[in-house]
Amino acid sequence: MSERFPDGFLWGGAIAANQAEGGYTEGGKGLGILDVMEVGSKDTPRRRTDGIEPGVHYPSHQGIDFFHTYRDDIALFAELGLKAFRTSINWTRIYPTGVEDEPNEAGLQFYDDVFDELLKHGITPVITLQHSDTPLYLSEQFGGWTNRILVDLFAKYARTVFERYRDKVKYWITINEINAINYVTWFGAAADDLTDQQKEQASYHLLLASAEAVRIGKQINPNFMIGGMLTDAYSYPYTCSPEDVLLSVQDKHRNIFFSDVMVRGYYPAYKIRELERGGILLATQPSDELILSEGVIEFLACSYYASHVSSTDADEMIQGNLLQNIAGKANPYLQQSDWGWQIDPLGLRISLNDFYDRYQIPLFVVENGLGAVDDTTHPDAIQDDYRIDYLRRHIDAVGDAIAIDGVEMIGYLAWGVIDIVSGTTGEMAKRYGLIHVDRDNDGHGSNARFKKKSFHWYRKAIDSNGRDLST
Repeated sequence: MSERFPDGFLWGGAIAANQAEGGYTEGGKGLGILDVMEVGSKDTPRRRTDGIEPGVHYPSHQGIDFFHTYRDDIALFAELGLKAFRTSINWTRIYPTGVEDEPNEAGLQFYDDVFDELLKHGITPVITLQHSDTPLYLSEQFGGWTNRILVDLFAKYARTVFERYRDKVKYWITINEINAINYVTWFGAAADDLTDQQKEQASYHLLLASAEAVRIGKQINPNFMIGGMLTDAYSYPYTCSPEDVLLSVQDKHRNIFFSDVMVRGYYPAYKIRELERGGILLATQPSDELILSEGVIEFLACSYYASHVSSTDADEMIQGNLLQNIAGKANPYLQQSDWGWQIDPLGLRISLNDFYDRYQIPLFVVENGLGAVDDTTHPDAIQDDYRIDYLRRHIDAVGDAIAIDGVEMIGYLAWGVIDIVSGTTGEMAKRYGLIHVDRDNDGHGSNARFKKKSFHWYRKAIDSNGRDLST
């Protein structure tokens, strides 16, 4: 079955700058919104503080110290056999507040060094422009993405990095999980208490910024491959009742509205009617229609961790985690992770079919992994068979989507290839990595790296181009 995964398929791993780098004030970096988010848990949301409070643990301040350890970490990624590695550029390393006229050279040089190290090892960089790291100054002074000024400031930032790395990076993602504003507004906006009007206006600005970045990037280097990204919130109807089926369609629209705009270049009719019903009038400019139509993406990237269920019955709702805003009832046919996320490999295949049928452009799974509690008693011999099983079943689903269903895929990136701070909870105990990092929820530990059992399994899977997924 050598054709199951095509030649050149990008096997890899992914992290994000704000969850890994640390060095939060080094090299001229400014504060991002994640730098004032304290650690939480699966039952306690992360609290955003008013500035940096003494005695509070902010996980992004240390991350896993990738800012200093990237060379050793990339050497491990090369040993793992990665063909591609996704990370993000932290906006505030380039423009510390977002409003500077000139970029921070030290920040630009840092990413030069990271990309050079990846290329030295034959690893393709896949780079996200914005991964939940809006400059704090822009949030506090302008209300974040609710303000149109961020479109222009993001365009300036995008132009700077596109020009700087035009010969080092081919694959770009504009904005990470752009639809996450539906669930955790601080990922991409200003606060957790946005009105519907503010949230829709912020969504509009995010989509404009993504489109403008595509236009700028293609002008700078026509060979760039620039994509957009969703968090895949695929939802099944809980029953075959027409009411549940209709709700699942509406829940689907809530999420794919963003990809509809990024791929097609205009607001779909169902969204226009929704805004009209809600009495929401977007503030627009005459040039916006052209920006959206010209700035369409070339591939659609997605994160996939779980599927969800749409039910008109409000009983037995999932509570206590990020998914309470996505899911209705728990799916009785699926198991759950330690954090209550539904494990559904077949759902990934279904979702990829759905996206490809709708858009007919290449797809790219840029995040997929299992957040779990590892037994770290012997950190140099972590037996994470549950993670191997999760990855194996999801990779199988991608292979079936390609070989059986004809879906065009660019690659598959395991999240996070190394233990990092959880974006949703700020924990280190919620571990995704194939490489263990000796650091706990309070930031304590040696920061040493150890290969887990899954490291060796994934290396074999990559070496065989997905033909050998045996344990």
